[in-house]
Amino acid sequence: MADSYRVGMIVPSSNVTMETEIPAMLQARPGHYQEDFTFHSSRMRMQSVTQEELERMDEHSEDCATLLSDARCDVLAYACLIGIMAQGPGYHEESESKLHRKTVENDGAAPVVTSAGALVRALERLEAENVALIAPYMEDLTRTVIDYFEHAGVSVVDYEALECPDNLEVAKLDQRNLMNIAEGLDTDSADALVLSSCVQMPSLASVQAAEDKFGLPTFSAASATTYEILDRLGLSTQVQGAGRLLDGGMNEQNRHR
Repeated sequence: MADSYRVGMIVPSSNVTMETEIPAMLQARPGHYQEDFTFHSSRMRMQSVTQEELERMDEHSEDCATLLSDARCDVLAYACLIGIMAQGPGYHEESESKLHRKTVENDGAAPVVTSAGALVRALERLEAENVALIAPYMEDLTRTVIDYFEHAGVSVVDYEALECPDNLEVAKLDQRNLMNIAEGLDTDSADALVLSSCVQMPSLASVQAAEDKFGLPTFSAASATTYEILDRLGLSTQVQGAGRLLDGGMNEQNRHR
């Protein structure tokens, strides 16, 4: 009989990608794991990716955590990388702690991951000190991402800001262009490539191809979040064709350190 897990998602109201890419990765896991995942979302209002809207959006995250804990989810994922990073360096730790506290107070205790924290910790797991990245944000918010990484001890050696402020338009960006964009980055100086630093910008079909092409660990905010969902559930982190981070070996290495 398959084990069943409820995955709660805290998402911006205009996000349409997290609820497709993360389920796709979890449902693509090998059948011998005998797992069933269901997905349950609670939304925070956000249409334009601006500092002001991101701040207002994050204020509703605690209510979302409480509502999802009503469903007794097994893990919660806050999926808006820039929504966390726009609140200041290191905010993912504060956010994860306060949202977890809300689930405890509601008698539905569940671990909480944020896409921002997942991406930072993925770089730590891969021992990547220098990274190249692609972001859909305007230049000022892309600089916020860079500053956030650098505060965490990671140097951004090169980047491309696609400057798309409408969050629904971000979801329409053609991920096939990511390979071409990455070719213009200084990947020779990088230890890892973040193909999409936003869970709204599609990238799943290109992650493995980019890793094969550039010879670097390649991942996205969505694949890093998927890793942490599995890890917090105590499951193997294997997802076929989703890059080195999700080859199933990383959490085994960490457990034996």
